[in-house]
Amino acid sequence: MASISEWYAGKNVLITGATGFMGKVLVEKLLRSCPKLFDRVREDNPEFHQKVIPISSELTQPGLAISPDDVQKLTSCINIIFHCAATIRFDEPLKHALQLNVIATQQLLSLAKQMQHMHAFIHISTAYANCNRRHIDEVIYPPPVEPKKLIDSLQWMDDSIVCDITPRLIGDRPNTYTYTKALAECVVQQESHKLNIGIIRPSIVGASWQEPFPGWIDNFNGPSGVFIAAGKGILRTMRASNDAVADLIPVDVVINLTLAAGWYTSVHRPKTSLVYNCTTGGINPFHWGEIEHHVMSTFKRNPLEQAFRRPNANITSNYLMYQYWILVSHKFPAFIYDLYLRMSGQKPQMMRIFNRLHKAIGLLEYFSSQDWEWKSDNMNMLMSELSPEDRKTYNFDVRQLNWPEYIENYCIGTKKYVLNEDMSDIPAARQHLKKLRNIRYTFNTVFLVFIWRVFIARSQMARNIWYFVVSLCFKFLSYFRASSTLSQ
Repeated sequence: MASISEWYAGKNVLITGATGFMGKVLVEKLLRSCPKLFDRVREDNPEFHQKVIPISSELTQPGLAISPDDVQKLTSCINIIFHCAATIRFDEPLKHALQLNVIATQQLLSLAKQMQHMHAFIHISTAYANCNRRHIDEVIYPPPVEPKKLIDSLQWMDDSIVCDITPRLIGDRPNTYTYTKALAECVVQQESHKLNIGIIRPSIVGASWQEPFPGWIDNFNGPSGVFIAAGKGILRTMRASNDAVADLIPVDVVINLTLAAGWYTSVHRPKTSLVYNCTTGGINPFHWGEIEHHVMSTFKRNPLEQAFRRPNANITSNYLMYQYWILVSHKFPAFIYDLYLRMSGQKPQMMRIFNRLHKAIGLLEYFSSQDWEWKSDNMNMLMSELSPEDRKTYNFDVRQLNWPEYIENYCIGTKKYVLNEDMSDIPAARQHLKKLRNIRYTFNTVFLVFIWRVFIARSQMARNIWYFVVSLCFKFLSYFRASSTLSQ
């Protein structure tokens, strides 16, 4: 049997969302050349642009706004479709999320059925499409509502009405993203008797593990923005469970599995649509508390430029403690800094930044405070079908993933590729952290002196309490020293 690379040779592939995060990596992997992003492969195929044909399309328009000439071109030559395009915003209005994630998928499936040489339709879903369940098998579950009925019902409704009924519609799912991705899976399944279909369900997609090189990332989405905020010293606390599994999945693992699934679906033509849960928690678990430790240690060794404070974030699952740290470590410093900006004639901005940060981490709270169990039989089956050579070229075996190394590369990747910071400037960034540390020590000293002058020095009761606490500490130390001497 031909290897995966040999099978794709000469095939015509349609990729939706090719300019998105996952789409870029998919294009790069297929071509192994993309000078917009990656230096590593630039020399391998300088004529790469001859293999790429852009198609103008708009997911919100009828027929995806694809021109008749392009429709004819696609239907006559395309062999496989990778449907990556979607809105990944958790707080997307339901009507818009439905249009982008469900209706657009319907229209693409309609186009796929017209293609004369169609081998496979691979749909990128999410492992959290069924997050209302704790144990998730590699099956398509019954949808929360019949997609067609919902689409027909919402068409005539005013946006304000849709907004009002959205919480009741999505039920026990946390947002419109997971809700509409579940509906999209149902839409895809409805065409499984006419097309060879595979569904990929990645969990939280993060920076690359190995390809095109470790740590590549191009956006603030998901954990990337949280890592950067922590590295900048803006984020000091996050509500999550230290012991909950952080089901991150490297983007190149998802893409390798996607390409392997495209090959398997085309060659073997399974009788039923196969679902691949692309997750790490059940195979190679890593926890949010461990991530917090490695993120902090990485950014202390490799600081981000012009940090607001020294990196020192902590995770808590206690609501009261979280609110306390929000007040003390976020809102109070933001108020002080904005006051300084006002006094110096500048526009205040820190409170606005912190409010946006709180909204972002609030959207992630549902996923960082609990665990899920994903079955991965199909993923394991597919791995067993690959030749030894293909297992290396299209590696999606997350058992080999070294988490501390991956998290360090991820953090450095946000510095290099998202913030465009030069690694040669790290010594200056370290000096900046030392300066922030000295400012903090000075502020704490002045604050203690102020407290002493205002409260203790002017109040007999405060002095009595102070002397009592000091004497108690002195007695405790004396007892500790005495007991240590006797034990020797």
